Amino acid sequence: MNILVCIKQVPGSGNVEVDPVTGTLKRSGVKSKMNPFDLYALEAALSLCEKEGGTVETLTMGPPQAKEIIIESVCMGAKRGFVLSDRAFAGADVLATAHTLSQGVKKCGTYDLIFCGKQTTDGDTAQVGAEMAEFLELPGVANVLSFDEVKSGSVTLKASLDGEVVRMTVKTPCVISMDRDVNMPRLPSYRVKKGITDDAVTFFSLQEMNDTDANHYGLLGSATQVERIFPPKHDKERRVVEGSAAEQTEAIFDLIRRKKLI
Repeated sequence: MNILVCIKQVPGSGNVEVDPVTGTLKRSGVKSKMNPFDLYALEAALSLCEKEGGTVETLTMGPPQAKEIIIESVCMGAKRGFVLSDRAFAGADVLATAHTLSQGVKKCGTYDLIFCGKQTTDGDTAQVGAEMAEFLELPGVANVLSFDEVKSGSVTLKASLDGEVVRMTVKTPCVISMDRDVNMPRLPSYRVKKGITDDAVTFFSLQEMNDTDANHYGLLGSATQVERIFPPKHDKERRVVEGSAAEQTEAIFDLIRRKKLI
Protein backbone atom coordinates (compact mmCIF):
# COMPACT_ATOMS: atom_id res chain seq x y z
CA MET A 1 0.00 0.00 0.00
CA ASN A 2 1.35 3.40 -1.01
CA ILE A 3 0.11 6.44 0.89
CA LEU A 4 0.76 10.13 0.25
CA VAL A 5 0.19 12.57 3.10
CA CYS A 6 -0.33 16.27 2.35
CA ILE A 7 1.22 18.41 5.06
CA LYS A 8 1.68 22.15 5.54
CA GLN A 9 4.10 24.44 7.32
CA VAL A 10 2.18 26.96 9.43
CA PRO A 11 3.23 29.80 11.75
CA GLY A 12 4.26 28.59 15.16
CA SER A 13 2.61 31.60 16.78
CA GLY A 14 -0.69 33.41 16.49
CA ASN A 15 1.16 36.74 16.46
CA VAL A 16 1.69 37.00 12.69
CA GLU A 17 1.51 40.15 10.58
CA VAL A 18 -0.68 40.41 7.50
CA ASP A 19 0.32 41.99 4.21
CA PRO A 20 -2.12 44.93 3.83
CA VAL A 21 -1.94 44.73 0.02
CA THR A 22 -2.40 41.01 -0.67
CA GLY A 23 -4.19 40.07 2.56
CA THR A 24 -1.83 37.10 3.02
CA LEU A 25 0.28 36.20 6.05
CA LYS A 26 3.83 37.55 6.26
CA ARG A 27 5.67 34.29 6.87
CA SER A 28 9.21 35.57 6.42
CA GLY A 29 11.16 35.48 9.68
CA VAL A 30 8.32 33.76 11.56
CA LYS A 31 9.06 30.51 13.37
CA SER A 32 7.09 27.69 11.75
CA LYS A 33 5.94 24.16 12.51
CA MET A 34 4.01 21.34 10.89
CA ASN A 35 0.26 21.91 10.95
CA PRO A 36 -0.99 20.02 14.06
CA PHE A 37 -3.94 18.45 12.18
CA ASP A 38 -1.51 17.00 9.63
CA LEU A 39 0.36 15.19 12.40
CA TYR A 40 -2.73 13.06 13.02
CA ALA A 41 -2.99 12.26 9.31
CA LEU A 42 0.69 11.34 9.13
CA GLU A 43 0.48 9.12 12.21
CA ALA A 44 -2.62 7.36 10.81
CA ALA A 45 -0.81 6.72 7.52
CA LEU A 46 2.33 5.41 9.21
CA SER A 47 0.33 3.14 11.53
CA LEU A 48 -1.70 1.80 8.62
CA CYS A 49 1.43 0.95 6.63
CA GLU A 50 3.04 -0.71 9.66
CA LYS A 51 -0.04 -2.93 9.90
CA GLU A 52 -0.73 -3.58 6.22
CA GLY A 53 2.68 -3.03 4.67
CA GLY A 54 3.66 -0.32 2.23
CA THR A 55 5.28 3.10 2.21
CA VAL A 56 4.38 6.65 3.19
CA GLU A 57 5.47 9.75 1.30
CA THR A 58 4.66 13.38 2.04
CA LEU A 59 3.80 16.41 -0.07
CA THR A 60 3.73 20.10 0.78
CA MET A 61 3.38 23.44 -1.00
CA GLY A 62 5.33 26.46 0.14
CA PRO A 63 8.60 28.38 0.04
CA PRO A 64 11.93 26.50 0.06
CA GLN A 65 12.00 26.42 3.88
CA ALA A 66 8.93 24.15 3.79
CA LYS A 67 11.57 21.46 3.28
CA GLU A 68 11.88 21.45 7.07
CA ILE A 69 8.55 19.70 7.64
CA ILE A 70 9.30 17.17 4.90
CA ILE A 71 12.48 16.29 6.78
CA GLU A 72 10.44 16.09 10.00
CA SER A 73 8.01 13.68 8.32
CA VAL A 74 10.92 11.49 7.17
CA CYS A 75 12.23 11.47 10.73
CA MET A 76 8.81 10.21 11.81
CA GLY A 77 8.82 7.34 9.32
CA ALA A 78 7.98 8.62 5.83
CA LYS A 79 10.15 7.29 3.01
CA ARG A 80 10.65 10.66 1.30
CA GLY A 81 8.78 13.87 0.47
CA PHE A 82 8.09 16.51 -2.16
CA VAL A 83 7.93 20.31 -2.02
CA LEU A 84 5.89 22.30 -4.56
CA SER A 85 7.71 25.61 -4.53
CA ASP A 86 7.33 28.46 -7.00
CA ARG A 87 6.50 32.17 -6.71
CA ALA A 88 3.52 31.47 -8.95
CA PHE A 89 2.00 29.37 -6.14
CA ALA A 90 2.07 32.22 -3.59
CA GLY A 91 -1.12 33.75 -2.22
CA ALA A 92 -3.35 30.82 -3.20
CA ASP A 93 -6.83 30.46 -1.73
CA VAL A 94 -8.30 27.01 -1.05
CA LEU A 95 -9.25 26.45 -4.70
CA ALA A 96 -5.81 27.30 -6.09
CA THR A 97 -4.15 25.38 -3.25
CA ALA A 98 -6.21 22.27 -3.97
CA HIS A 99 -5.43 22.55 -7.68
CA THR A 100 -1.70 22.90 -7.01
CA LEU A 101 -1.64 19.96 -4.62
CA SER A 102 -3.63 17.78 -7.02
CA GLN A 103 -1.12 18.60 -9.75
CA GLY A 104 1.62 17.67 -7.30
CA VAL A 105 -0.03 14.34 -6.53
CA LYS A 106 -0.05 13.49 -10.24
CA LYS A 107 3.62 14.43 -10.47
CA CYS A 108 4.72 12.46 -7.40
CA GLY A 109 3.38 9.05 -8.38
CA THR A 110 0.51 6.59 -7.94
CA TYR A 111 -1.06 6.10 -4.51
CA ASP A 112 -3.73 3.94 -2.89
CA LEU A 113 -4.63 6.60 -0.32
CA ILE A 114 -4.06 10.33 -0.11
CA PHE A 115 -4.24 11.70 3.43
CA CYS A 116 -4.87 15.26 4.60
CA GLY A 117 -5.38 16.83 7.99
CA LYS A 118 -8.91 18.04 8.70
CA GLN A 119 -7.85 21.69 8.38
CA THR A 120 -4.94 24.05 8.96
CA THR A 121 -4.41 26.41 11.87
CA ASP A 122 -3.66 29.37 9.59
CA GLY A 123 -6.71 29.00 7.33
CA ASP A 124 -9.24 26.76 9.11
CA THR A 125 -11.34 26.28 5.96
CA ALA A 126 -11.34 22.44 6.04
CA GLN A 127 -12.01 22.49 2.30
CA VAL A 128 -8.72 21.52 0.64
CA GLY A 129 -9.15 17.75 1.05
CA ALA A 130 -12.59 17.74 -0.53
CA GLU A 131 -11.51 20.01 -3.38
CA MET A 132 -8.46 17.85 -4.05
CA ALA A 133 -10.73 14.84 -4.39
CA GLU A 134 -12.73 16.73 -7.01
CA PHE A 135 -9.66 17.79 -8.98
CA LEU A 136 -8.30 14.23 -8.87
CA GLU A 137 -11.74 12.77 -9.66
CA LEU A 138 -11.47 10.43 -6.67
CA PRO A 139 -13.81 9.55 -3.78
CA GLY A 140 -13.24 11.75 -0.74
CA VAL A 141 -14.15 11.24 2.92
CA ALA A 142 -13.86 13.91 5.62
CA ASN A 143 -13.59 13.65 9.42
CA VAL A 144 -12.20 10.11 9.33
CA LEU A 145 -11.69 8.62 12.80
CA SER A 146 -10.29 5.13 12.19
CA PHE A 147 -9.79 2.28 9.73
CA ASP A 148 -11.47 -1.09 10.23
CA GLU A 149 -10.36 -3.07 7.20
CA VAL A 150 -8.12 -2.62 4.18
CA LYS A 151 -8.55 -4.79 1.09
CA SER A 152 -7.26 -4.65 -2.43
CA GLY A 153 -9.33 -1.94 -4.06
CA SER A 154 -11.21 -0.70 -0.97
CA VAL A 155 -10.91 0.52 2.60
CA THR A 156 -13.52 0.34 5.39
CA LEU A 157 -13.42 3.23 7.82
CA LYS A 158 -15.35 5.20 10.42
CA ALA A 159 -16.07 8.91 9.96
CA SER A 160 -17.90 11.57 11.94
CA LEU A 161 -20.64 12.99 9.72
CA ASP A 162 -23.35 15.34 10.97
CA GLY A 163 -22.74 14.34 14.57
CA GLU A 164 -23.00 10.60 13.85
CA VAL A 165 -20.22 8.02 13.50
CA VAL A 166 -20.71 6.34 10.13
CA ARG A 167 -18.99 3.14 8.97
CA MET A 168 -18.45 2.99 5.22
CA THR A 169 -16.45 1.17 2.58
CA VAL A 170 -14.73 3.36 -0.01
CA LYS A 171 -13.03 2.36 -3.24
CA THR A 172 -9.35 3.15 -3.54
CA PRO A 173 -7.59 5.29 -4.54
CA CYS A 174 -9.37 7.94 -2.47
CA VAL A 175 -8.69 11.12 -0.50
CA ILE A 176 -8.95 10.88 3.30
CA SER A 177 -9.23 13.91 5.62
CA MET A 178 -8.37 12.82 9.16
CA ASP A 179 -10.12 14.31 12.17
CA ARG A 180 -8.17 15.66 15.14
CA ASP A 181 -7.24 13.83 18.37
CA VAL A 182 -7.70 10.41 16.74
CA ASN A 183 -4.24 9.16 17.72
CA MET A 184 -1.00 10.17 19.41
CA PRO A 185 1.52 11.31 16.78
CA ARG A 186 4.98 9.82 17.28
CA LEU A 187 8.08 11.94 17.83
CA PRO A 188 10.68 12.42 15.08
CA SER A 189 13.78 10.24 15.34
CA TYR A 190 17.01 12.14 15.89
CA ARG A 191 18.98 9.12 14.68
CA VAL A 192 17.09 9.13 11.38
CA LYS A 193 17.61 12.89 11.02
CA LYS A 194 21.38 12.47 11.27
CA GLY A 195 21.31 10.00 8.38
CA ILE A 196 18.98 11.86 5.98
CA THR A 197 20.42 12.38 2.50
CA ASP A 198 19.59 15.01 -0.12
CA ASP A 199 17.41 12.63 -2.14
CA ALA A 200 14.88 12.51 0.73
CA VAL A 201 13.37 15.80 -0.51
CA THR A 202 12.43 16.60 -4.12
CA PHE A 203 11.37 20.06 -5.33
CA PHE A 204 8.89 20.70 -8.13
CA SER A 205 8.18 24.08 -9.74
CA LEU A 206 5.35 25.29 -11.98
CA GLN A 207 7.14 24.28 -15.16
CA GLU A 208 7.27 20.67 -13.95
CA MET A 209 3.53 20.38 -13.43
CA ASN A 210 1.23 18.82 -16.04
CA ASP A 211 -0.69 22.11 -16.06
CA THR A 212 1.82 24.94 -16.58
CA ASP A 213 -0.73 27.75 -16.92
CA ALA A 214 0.21 30.28 -14.22
CA ASN A 215 -3.37 31.61 -14.26
CA HIS A 216 -4.48 28.45 -12.42
CA TYR A 217 -2.15 28.98 -9.46
CA GLY A 218 -1.54 31.40 -6.60
CA LEU A 219 -3.35 34.73 -6.52
CA LEU A 220 -4.13 34.55 -10.24
CA GLY A 221 -5.88 31.21 -9.85
CA SER A 222 -7.75 32.10 -6.67
CA ALA A 223 -11.53 32.38 -6.90
CA THR A 224 -11.58 34.44 -3.70
CA GLN A 225 -9.32 37.20 -2.43
CA VAL A 226 -9.15 39.00 0.89
CA GLU A 227 -10.51 42.52 0.44
CA ARG A 228 -9.55 43.80 3.87
CA ILE A 229 -8.03 42.27 6.96
CA PHE A 230 -7.25 43.79 10.33
CA PRO A 231 -6.45 42.66 13.88
CA PRO A 232 -9.33 42.62 16.39
CA LYS A 233 -9.69 45.66 18.61
CA HIS A 234 -9.19 45.17 22.33
CA ASP A 235 -11.72 47.36 24.10
CA LYS A 236 -10.65 47.74 27.71
CA GLU A 237 -13.21 50.38 28.63
CA ARG A 238 -14.44 49.89 32.17
CA ARG A 239 -17.12 51.65 34.19
CA VAL A 240 -17.96 51.17 37.85
CA VAL A 241 -21.63 51.62 38.75
CA GLU A 242 -22.32 52.56 42.36
CA GLY A 243 -25.50 53.02 44.35
CA SER A 244 -28.33 50.80 45.49
CA ALA A 245 -29.32 47.66 43.63
CA ALA A 246 -32.17 49.54 41.94
CA GLU A 247 -29.87 52.41 40.93
CA GLN A 248 -27.20 50.03 39.60
CA THR A 249 -29.82 48.13 37.62
CA GLU A 250 -31.19 51.31 36.08
CA ALA A 251 -27.69 52.57 35.22
CA ILE A 252 -26.66 49.30 33.60
CA PHE A 253 -29.89 49.10 31.63
CA ASP A 254 -29.44 52.67 30.42
CA LEU A 255 -25.84 51.93 29.36
CA ILE A 256 -26.84 48.82 27.42
CA ARG A 257 -29.63 50.72 25.70
CA ARG A 258 -27.40 53.63 24.70
CA LYS A 259 -24.86 51.21 23.19
CA LYS A 260 -27.77 49.70 21.22
CA LEU A 261 -27.13 46.21 22.56
CA ILE A 262 -30.86 45.81 23.09
